[in-house]
Amino acid sequence: MIDPQIVRDAIPYALNDTHFEGLGKRLSGKVRDIYLQPGHRLLIATDRLSAFDRIIAAIPFKGQVLNQLSGWWFEQTSDVVANHVLDIPDPNVTVGRECQALAVEVVVRGYITGVTDTALWTLYNDGVNKPYGLDLPPGLMKNDKLPEPVITPTTKGGEGEHDERLSSDEVVSKGLMSASRWQEVREAALEIFRRGQERAQAAGLILVDTKYEFGTLDGKLVLIDEIHTPDSSRYWIADSYAADHAAGREPEGLDKEYIRRWLKAQGYTGEGPVPAPPADVVTELATRYIGAYERLTGRTFVPGTQPAGARIDAALARYRS
Repeated sequence: MIDPQIVRDAIPYALNDTHFEGLGKRLSGKVRDIYLQPGHRLLIATDRLSAFDRIIAAIPFKGQVLNQLSGWWFEQTSDVVANHVLDIPDPNVTVGRECQALAVEVVVRGYITGVTDTALWTLYNDGVNKPYGLDLPPGLMKNDKLPEPVITPTTKGGEGEHDERLSSDEVVSKGLMSASRWQEVREAALEIFRRGQERAQAAGLILVDTKYEFGTLDGKLVLIDEIHTPDSSRYWIADSYAADHAAGREPEGLDKEYIRRWLKAQGYTGEGPVPAPPADVVTELATRYIGAYERLTGRTFVPGTQPAGARIDAALARYRS
């Protein structure tokens, strides 16, 4: 595990390492900066944290963790569905094939949890009949394991907008995807999630839920964006889950929920100025992200030290032609 002092020393650097100019047409910048280059997408991982759809702080090495962990997961699941990755020439850079993103993202859930007004647990607890069209058994408690993983599709909301939650039937009836393509997406998502659960269990973690984004390339389904990272997935620590659950506590985890809980403790509800977390909170979150990477991959995390400008220029030079 990385020395927390290394993380603390990197905080000032991370705060100044979040914007890159002159790299082409920018498509998105919530967790990764994405730029179009001829024939491919250049994804530049940054040390930014998004929570409640707001960028609130720079988290040292967060971008590198997401980038490298996603790359590792793409390798583990490439026999299930192809992906967009061409190369990861630097800890901070992924070069992906340019592809057409599907209109629907897929959330797969193995446990019933969440606190927002659209969370599966909230709807279920409020007595909503068949939330998102799902048939759930009676008597579930918050943070219970579901009998089997369930899928809740969603559209991707624009800036300042919430995602639209859908049922599987609505994906087809609204013309967002053909029935055959939707079946292909469902099967791929469930198998990738199963792989993720197995690997998490071997690492002493529980993969609770996750989000997948798919696209098409030459008419074929491909997996894009990032997968099974502490930003896109919820990971609980297996050894403490049973005791936490029995005591009615939120299970301890290695993911973004740590900062969400901190924000709620400050009284932040998603509106108004976002509290800036102090150095100890930033350090703890970075350490948890790195811990997730090391547990899942079995590798020791080694921070990249090349200056931002140099590493991005090198990636561009390699893939400009």
